[in-house]
Amino acid sequence: MSSGRRKSDSVDPKDVPKAVVSRLSLYLRELHHLIAAGHATTSSGRLGQQLGFSDAQVRRDLAYFGHFGQPGVGYRCDELIGAIRGILGTDREWRVAMVGVGNLGQALLGYRGFASQGFKIVAAFDVDQSKTNRQLGGVPVFALDDLAQVVQDQRIELGLVAVPASTAQLAADRLVAAGVAGILNFAPVTLNLPDHVSHVGVDLATELEQLCFSVANRSSGT
Repeated sequence: MSSGRRKSDSVDPKDVPKAVVSRLSLYLRELHHLIAAGHATTSSGRLGQQLGFSDAQVRRDLAYFGHFGQPGVGYRCDELIGAIRGILGTDREWRVAMVGVGNLGQALLGYRGFASQGFKIVAAFDVDQSKTNRQLGGVPVFALDDLAQVVQDQRIELGLVAVPASTAQLAADRLVAAGVAGILNFAPVTLNLPDHVSHVGVDLATELEQLCFSVANRSSGT
């Protein structure tokens, strides 16, 4: 079998459930763990085992994007990593602007996992003048009024919003006006954005609520 789908045969993103895309990220992480553990190849069963997915689920998810693996061999971990990175679009560097350098923003600037996955935060912005005209975590911090010019000069495509809920929409609007194509929002509020701008919200409190639901219902035996 071929190692992956050719670019010319790429699938329409609208045809792929969001849950499948989320699982691709998990498969990618697990493949890196397998390589670190000395495994050059893997099977759908092993790939899904640590994640709680069946081998059939893994095969169905990958089948959206082509044919992978070889009979009797399974998947070559490095080849499947390359294929999944190509599907997700992380096979190149993405330049990112972050708005908000409070406690959360500074923690995100210190997170090294972004760079290892191809995301480079090249500029940060804040309205607090005491935080601007300096570097945090090696990233220059600019006044918010400089955002449009810096986004253009630095060829920034993605924005990260790490401000309070009350100012998140304003920050997102500034990023959209500057020309970013996608926004990752850490503020606990739903943003109103134009259709041509992709966006994902990360609400940590909501995630904890989901965890509590699972634990509470497991404890009650329901």
